[in-house]
Amino acid sequence: MQLIRDIHAAKRAEGRPLVSFEFFTPKTAEAEQALFAKALPALARLRPDFCSVTYGAGGSTRDKTLSMVDRIQREHRLPAMAHLTCVGSTREQISELLAEARTRGIHNILALRGDPPAGTSGFSPVAGGVRFAHELVTLTRELGGFCVGVAGFPEGHVECKEGKAVDWQRLKAKIDCGADFVITQLFFDNAFYYEFRDYLTGRLGVTVPLIPGIIPILSTGQIKKFTSLCGATLPSALVGRLEALGDDEAAVTQFGIDFASQQCAELLRQGAPGVHFYTLNRSSATGRILQNLGLASPS
Repeated sequence: MQLIRDIHAAKRAEGRPLVSFEFFTPKTAEAEQALFAKALPALARLRPDFCSVTYGAGGSTRDKTLSMVDRIQREHRLPAMAHLTCVGSTREQISELLAEARTRGIHNILALRGDPPAGTSGFSPVAGGVRFAHELVTLTRELGGFCVGVAGFPEGHVECKEGKAVDWQRLKAKIDCGADFVITQLFFDNAFYYEFRDYLTGRLGVTVPLIPGIIPILSTGQIKKFTSLCGATLPSALVGRLEALGDDEAAVTQFGIDFASQQCAELLRQGAPGVHFYTLNRSSATGRILQNLGLASPS
């Protein structure tokens, strides 16, 4: 399977944006069956450049993550990326997991610190583990054969109390350790992305792709919960519009599709290398956004 850095280079040479989809690991066998029977095939037909699969809290889905990535690559012939975190694993266990990934033909990794397990306060590595994402990048690079992505936060990481500039400098450290590209946390005001991009490229000399992460709004309550957890800002005008729509879920979903379509179109006009969609394991909204952007290309 292709490495994401090579896919990006080819897209840039063609003058076309990168499109990718993220799936989370289902919690039940029924949900997993629904994903592989409905949403994933529908989105795979749009031929994204790659897909990614999340790594559950506390490393709870590490085996399922690899299995899903493997299945996506085998059944749909799409490059897929496995998320990997520092949580709950020693260096030896991380190395073993990466070796298994390589055996399965998985060569794209998103290296994350990860969130601490539920009920714990603050992140603390296990004995023999790693504390920071840049250490995970270094370890993955040392093993060889992988393309490594990392996360970036246009508004600064929610736990970084020193300010977003400090957080962006820490992102630069991850890149210096060998990260090939950055996928951002979700955001709704493109000004955050432009400031983030300009600081990294202009002041810190970053040259790797900075891919904006976009989530289609499907539910007012759901998006308020997501943003409260990750520290992203919901602009007041956006909140006002959502609250005016009330409990009309169909209207909220349509508004979310229209908003994301406009947001992505502006990002691409302003030079973003592509768009990474947080699909929430659903196909309709992401597919319609791509149609609005003229990027839907069913096989």
